[in-house]
Amino acid sequence: MVELRLIKGMPTLIVVWCLLVAVLGNLQRGEARIRHYRWDVKYEYKSPDCYKKLVITINGRTPGPTIEAEEGDTVIVQVNNSLITENLAIHWHGIRQIGSPWFDGTEGVTQCPILPGDTFKYQFVVDQAGTYLYHAHYGMQREAGLYGVIRVKPREPEPFAYDYDRSIILDDWFHKSTYEQAAGLSSIPFQWVGEPQSLLINGKGRFNCSSTPIATGICNATNPECAPYSQTVVSGKTYRLRIGSLTTLSALSFQIQGHKMRVVEADGHYVEPFEVDNLFIYSGETYSVLVKADQDPKRNYWITSNVVSRNRTTPPGLAIFNYYPNHPMRSPPTPPPTPPAWDDVKPRLAQSLAIKARQGFIEKPPTTSDRLIVLLNTQNTINGYRKWSVNNVSFSLPQTPYLVALKDDIKDAFDQTPPPEGYDSVNYDIYSVQNNTNATSSNGIYRLEFNSTVDIILQNANTMNKNNSETHPWHLHGHDFWVLGYGNGKFDKEKDPKNYNLENPILKNTVPVHPYGWTALRFKANNPGVWLFHCHIDSHFYMGMRVVFAEGINTLAGKLPSSIMGCGETKTFGFHH
Repeated sequence: MVELRLIKGMPTLIVVWCLLVAVLGNLQRGEARIRHYRWDVKYEYKSPDCYKKLVITINGRTPGPTIEAEEGDTVIVQVNNSLITENLAIHWHGIRQIGSPWFDGTEGVTQCPILPGDTFKYQFVVDQAGTYLYHAHYGMQREAGLYGVIRVKPREPEPFAYDYDRSIILDDWFHKSTYEQAAGLSSIPFQWVGEPQSLLINGKGRFNCSSTPIATGICNATNPECAPYSQTVVSGKTYRLRIGSLTTLSALSFQIQGHKMRVVEADGHYVEPFEVDNLFIYSGETYSVLVKADQDPKRNYWITSNVVSRNRTTPPGLAIFNYYPNHPMRSPPTPPPTPPAWDDVKPRLAQSLAIKARQGFIEKPPTTSDRLIVLLNTQNTINGYRKWSVNNVSFSLPQTPYLVALKDDIKDAFDQTPPPEGYDSVNYDIYSVQNNTNATSSNGIYRLEFNSTVDIILQNANTMNKNNSETHPWHLHGHDFWVLGYGNGKFDKEKDPKNYNLENPILKNTVPVHPYGWTALRFKANNPGVWLFHCHIDSHFYMGMRVVFAEGINTLAGKLPSSIMGCGETKTFGFHH
């Protein structure tokens, strides 16, 4: 803090000068700052891909405003819920919420939802540099457009150089409302959401208005709102592109025509650099790539996103890599690059394996773990409803947030029986459609011993369709985890751990499990709180593909903030708690 001893009669100008010098000194020393944001969240008609529909905006925008901060800063976001008929919660994706587990923004886990007309204040420290995201975490609101980027600058010099720093957020876009999609997923017979109508790059796409009969005025290809995103570059300069994906369903391949990308950061951690022509990116992941503007500057180039791992029926997302002084809307003279085959898993697995921690920035994991939890992805029918499950248990959220129930020892708030730690790996055939007739629904949780080391194996299997296994991006709240390995087929508890990468594994918060494969993670349960771990595909999450970890609750001192109360058994808490 600035402390000045003012001498009586000291001229005002000198006082102001002394204050200025002290403040500048503090800034140079890099003292943490408080960053304030005021957001009004509401529905508005927009046409991100030329097709008009209701979207959720923050201060009139989708994607929402970028949060800019420096490592160690405190971010305060005051959110006003103007959705009129809907609750709201916002998750700060990749921010670990150390010391503030109640502001993780997960409705039913860490807080009651923000009611229509209410204002809620999120306050948290961004404790590590990197590229992160934020998005709605209530129902399926994320896919209505409530999302954005968090950029946290480091205090130390970065191990790579660039001239300009830009963000690109990728998304897929559905024309049906979130209500229609959720209703279909919860219906008998089951109605799948289908493939997205468009792919958006920085909130802009281009739906072919003449492809299907649409009511007059709903789709307008000349609407400036859906003019393609253009990234202007100066020849010879190097650009850091922070690329984040918040797709609802799709895994993507991202390309910049004629340009190589050098991967240097993943989920806030420095990567041993490697070059790609196209970057595979899964929902919830962020990457920084370095791109040199080293091609013919007399023309523009395509930036594209394409669906992979699902049969590609959605047209590519298109944006323009614009060499100054060409017009930013001038179409490139050649067609967009050909994307990789949608069903070729090999290059995707190869990229996953290529991501290692950068030399000089390696945090080695503990060499052994205290506990192993194997999570098998299964698809089931429970009471006639189609569900996604983990070890045959489909997860359902309780009325009372776990954080409050555990802190205040409210035993009847959720099922006290823990879910299974594995499955019958000897007899379960991951390559064929299984009956999974013993599937159940539960809101039981995994209690982790505080400071213990936990291994998670994500095991993929066949869905309820023949010869079909999907890619699932899994995201852990409150933690980064080491990615120890990937493999094909069924995980072998005896053999596979011998091949773990314990030398330079990358730390991430979101990771894919590939079709008919497994992914091995390790993390320390050292962040007191209750943390969701789930598939980041919205419909899969909604259908029950999630688990909850609780750790160190008894170390949380004092009372929980009353602002997170007001639902379930906490209805009366907010007033006298």
